[in-house]
Amino acid sequence: MRKLAIIGASGYGKVVADIARRNGYKEIVFLDDDDSIHECGGYPVIGKSTESGMIDADVIIGIGNAGVRKQIQESIPDEKLVTLIHPDAVVAEDVVVGKGSVVMAGAVINPGVRIGKGCIINTCSSVDHDCEVGDYVHIAVGSHLCGTVSVGDGTWIGAGATVSNNVSICSACMIGAGAVVVKNIVEAGSYVGLPAKKIK
Repeated sequence: MRKLAIIGASGYGKVVADIARRNGYKEIVFLDDDDSIHECGGYPVIGKSTESGMIDADVIIGIGNAGVRKQIQESIPDEKLVTLIHPDAVVAEDVVVGKGSVVMAGAVINPGVRIGKGCIINTCSSVDHDCEVGDYVHIAVGSHLCGTVSVGDGTWIGAGATVSNNVSICSACMIGAGAVVVKNIVEAGSYVGLPAKKIK
């Protein structure tokens, strides 16, 4: 019997649980450090995040915050971590998706793409050919990376944002919802608008 422990009993965790079920997991449990939470999406919360190493199960992080996701994931042995891809995502055969990453329903990832570990490729987003996506990146709902885009570690591409072809974005950036990135971003920070500009 396949068993999965999801760390983080939240809305995002519910989506991860649904993808896990569709990938054949028969037993799904949650771990969360909030003692007041006893279930999530109909699945039981059975302990705290620190207990993942003691459970005989695969493990994935269901937490949206990249910093927290990284901290927890890097404390878990690689052999316990899994990658989840929704059956209704379109992922080219040569795409590489790192451990602990989740690809959600309706996402499209085209040939030549490399996705790092602990990433979220959210609902109906797209990552076009030959993109390089770093670790712990979140490509939010309905956002799009055009071809040959590079995104640094820990960056958040907001809902509905677009990144033009051949653009690089450094690590630790937040691209606002609906923003359009048309040139390289070399300084960490928050960027909004059309074209995207840094805000203080």
